[in-house]
Amino acid sequence: MNTLNELQTAQVEALYKKYGRTEISRSEINDFVKSGEISNPSWLKNKKYLVSRGVYSLPIAGNDFSPTLTDVPLVPEEPKEPVVAKAAFVVSSLIGNIVPDKDPVFVPWGYFKDIKKIVSSKAFYPIFVTGLSGNGKTMNVSQACAAANRECIRVNITIETDEDDLLGGYRLQDGQTVWQDGPVIEAMKRGALLLLDEIDLASNKIMCLQPILEGNGVFLKKINQFVKPAKGFNVIATANTKGQGSDDGKFIGTNILNEAFLERFPITIEQAYPTNKIEEKILLNVMSDKKLTSAVDNEFAKSLVTWADIIRKTYYEGGVDELISTRRLVHIVEAFSIFKNKMKAIEMCTNRFDLDTKTSFLDLYTKIDGGEDVSSWSSSGDLEPEVESDDDEDGNVNY
Repeated sequence: MNTLNELQTAQVEALYKKYGRTEISRSEINDFVKSGEISNPSWLKNKKYLVSRGVYSLPIAGNDFSPTLTDVPLVPEEPKEPVVAKAAFVVSSLIGNIVPDKDPVFVPWGYFKDIKKIVSSKAFYPIFVTGLSGNGKTMNVSQACAAANRECIRVNITIETDEDDLLGGYRLQDGQTVWQDGPVIEAMKRGALLLLDEIDLASNKIMCLQPILEGNGVFLKKINQFVKPAKGFNVIATANTKGQGSDDGKFIGTNILNEAFLERFPITIEQAYPTNKIEEKILLNVMSDKKLTSAVDNEFAKSLVTWADIIRKTYYEGGVDELISTRRLVHIVEAFSIFKNKMKAIEMCTNRFDLDTKTSFLDLYTKIDGGEDVSSWSSSGDLEPEVESDDDEDGNVNY
C-alpha cells in the first residue's frame, strides 16, 4: 500500500480541516491554494482520485493512502443559519414640515370658512368639492390648511392611479428592495389632510380607499401590516364634475364614480366663481404683488372682471362653449406684468380657444375697454338687439 510523503499528508490534512469532508471539488482546492495556506497539490488532481467531474477524493482511511489525522475534527461544523434577506421599510419619504405656504394674493371667499372650520377641528369628515375649472377649489383647501397650520398632502389622480400609487409598494433603492408608504398612508400616519385632486379622473382602482373614507384603518396585505389613522387625518376630494361623468364633453377623461364610493363623502360643496367684487380684489392683489399699482392698472382689473362675468353668463345660457376662469384672469395679469401690453396679454392667454371664440372674446374686451354698452353681447361678437314682445288676446307671446 502506498503512503503519502510529509508534504502530501500536510496538504490532505489541511484540506480536510478546511472543508470537513473527503470529497473536494477542483474549485475548492484552487480557492484554498489562492489563500496561501497550502501549496498546489497537483498530485491530487488526477484520474486516480477523481470520483466525478471536477471532484476528487482525499486519500484518507479506506483509500490508497491512510494518513494519521489525529487533530482533524471528524464531525463537520454545524452549518450556519442562512441569512434571509428582508425588505427594509421606508417609514416616511416626507421630511420636515409640509404645511402649505400662505399665498399673499389669496382672498378668502365662498366656502373657505366652512372648509377651514372642518380642517381646524381635526375631525374626520370627508368633503367632496365640485366646480368648474379654475375657480379656486384646490386653492381654497390648501389655503385653509395654511391658515389652520395643518399639514396637507396633495395627490393628483389620473386614470392610471392604483393601489400601489396610493397605499405604497416595493421600490428599488440603492440596490435593495424596500417598502415605501404611499401618500395616503403618509397622511394617515402624520394625521395630515389628504387632498385628492381631480378625483373624477379615477378608475375603479380608487375603491381601495373605501375603508379609509369610513375613518377606519387599512390593511396593507403586501407587508401584513394594519395602519390606523392618527388624529387629525381627513380627506378632501376635488372634481370638475359630481362623479357622474361629463355629458357635454367639456371635461374629457372624467369618469362615473362608484355610488358607494361617493356615499363615503358626507357633504358635497358646489363651488362657483367668485363674485365680481372678490375677483377684482384677487386681481388687484396679484397686481400689487407684481408692482402694478397705478390707476390705469386698477381700471384694467375692473374691466377684466366685467369681461369675464359677461362671458360666463353667456356660457351658462348656452351662448358660448368656453368661458374665462379666475385662473385665466390671473394669467392675463401676470402676462401683462411682463409685456406691459393689455391686448397682447389677453390675446396670448386666449390663444388656446378656437379662432372664432378668441376673436369674439377680444372684440368684447375692446368694447368694454372703450366704454361701450355690452349688456346684450352675443358670442358672434355682435350686440344682440333687444327683442320686443307683446301678448296676443289668448295670452301667447308674439315676437
